[in-house]
Amino acid sequence: MDIIGMIKDNLLKPEILDKLGQTVGASPEQVRKVTDIGLPAILGGMTDNSQTQAGAESLARALEQHQDDPVDDTEIFFDQVDQDDGGKILKHVLGSEQLRVESAITKKTGLDLQQVTGLLTQLAPLLLGTLGRQKKEENLDVNDITGLLTRLTDPNDQSPACGLSSLLSKLDADQDGNFMDDVNTLFDKFRNR
Repeated sequence: MDIIGMIKDNLLKPEILDKLGQTVGASPEQVRKVTDIGLPAILGGMTDNSQTQAGAESLARALEQHQDDPVDDTEIFFDQVDQDDGGKILKHVLGSEQLRVESAITKKTGLDLQQVTGLLTQLAPLLLGTLGRQKKEENLDVNDITGLLTRLTDPNDQSPACGLSSLLSKLDADQDGNFMDDVNTLFDKFRNR
């Protein structure tokens, strides 16, 4: 299953982009940009966390808690999304890199930090719920989830080190100290799914 493709099919409808944008005062195009950068970053954080047994088990439990979320209907989902829970998900998944990721997205989208955080706290539960649904439907165990996340964050790289730290490193591929100029290149594969 193509998780990013499935989410984008449901999420990137004009009415959903507009609805999300209204919650934080952003345009549909700005919401699309946050999605293009934010979803891969959250996936990268999940991948990093799943590289230890304890992290993988913690993620598996979180996916089980969200496996019955109504992710098939994003309009209903966003009507009842728990942004406090989304904030906890972001804090756990992105850890000390949360501000760095959110600041990067603000520079790329023209939104302020509060707007970006407001969108990510809605997108994180959607991603967790979608992955939870897949875990349930395919009866995935802890190792299956780790492998799935590794493939999702970098399908061309078979090494396990392709989570958030690697993604952020690749964001500054030309080593100029500014990873924003490398965002488009890194996330092209997610935008084009």
